[in-house]
Amino acid sequence: MRIAQIAPLAEAVPPRLYGGTERIVSYLTEQLVREGHEVTLFASGDSRTAAELVPGWPRALRLDPAVRDPIPYALMSLDDVRRRAHEFDVLHFHIDMLHFPLFRDMAARTVTTLHGRLDLPDLPPFYDRFPEFPLVSISDDQRRPLPQANWLGTVYHGLPVDLLRPGAGQGGYLAFLGRISPEKRPDLAIEIAQRAGLPIRVSAKVDNVDREYFEAQIKPLLRLPGVEFIGEIGEAQKSDFLGNAFALLFPIDWPEPFGLVMIEAMACGTPVIAFRRGSVPEVLEDGLTGYIVDGVAEAVRAIGRLHWLDRVAIRRRFEQRFSAARMARDYVALYESLASQRIRGRRVA
Repeated sequence: MRIAQIAPLAEAVPPRLYGGTERIVSYLTEQLVREGHEVTLFASGDSRTAAELVPGWPRALRLDPAVRDPIPYALMSLDDVRRRAHEFDVLHFHIDMLHFPLFRDMAARTVTTLHGRLDLPDLPPFYDRFPEFPLVSISDDQRRPLPQANWLGTVYHGLPVDLLRPGAGQGGYLAFLGRISPEKRPDLAIEIAQRAGLPIRVSAKVDNVDREYFEAQIKPLLRLPGVEFIGEIGEAQKSDFLGNAFALLFPIDWPEPFGLVMIEAMACGTPVIAFRRGSVPEVLEDGLTGYIVDGVAEAVRAIGRLHWLDRVAIRRRFEQRFSAARMARDYVALYESLASQRIRGRRVA
């Protein structure tokens, strides 16, 4: 198939450090190329891919100090997509909703994966305005606020099976990996570790929007005994960071649409202790790949049961459920279903 992948311009594909959506776009694009599809990636110019790259801007917008407003650059990139749209069998967007007014006349050839939260009051009227666009969720729970939307399917994220190495968990610490923000609750991760009497290593990005929260709420906690703040890490450091941890703590306080870090931990054979929010019950298998808990006290007790879990079995479940190859197959099936619907529609017409 001839496939266009349209990524956000905020980060490179793949990102140098933090960046969930761009990371998934990269894994999907490279797997589709490996499977013989003709793929064109619309992304920032510093992206790295085996597909044809169409740069929307020379570098990731987050790393360009001259960029103040990302919208003009996103619209220029969409103009590139629009001018070349006739070349593709399917246009796969990963930029939420920005393209809807521009591509309404060809909505039947588009797939839009929604990567973010949908429980926001301004979203229902927008998606009601554009019901012709086929949408893909990254968990079934993500759909809950918009049951009336035009859902084509749910496709769980996947990683290349050789991306991260399994580890033995011999580092003697708990891990927190992701972003410093109120909904991710790094404060609760630190509290869980303190109450369990174990050290914790915090590897996280601090966005400007969360800088005040970090300075006021989290920075004082980093001075507690046994707490080590590492900052952002890249892909090359994740195997050691996650593989040497007893467990990954994921005490989220929001409806997480997926939680990529959970399957990154599983790829390293590392169990996850996560709060029962959003997609967690879909991604984790309680008692097999980790423990799903309902608060700090239960998380502390779950740490005492980590020795019951088999790290080899955790890695095996990652390979079975969350590989990039499985993700690509699921998306190709959706692309083909759209093509079949168009053919049936033309016959009826």
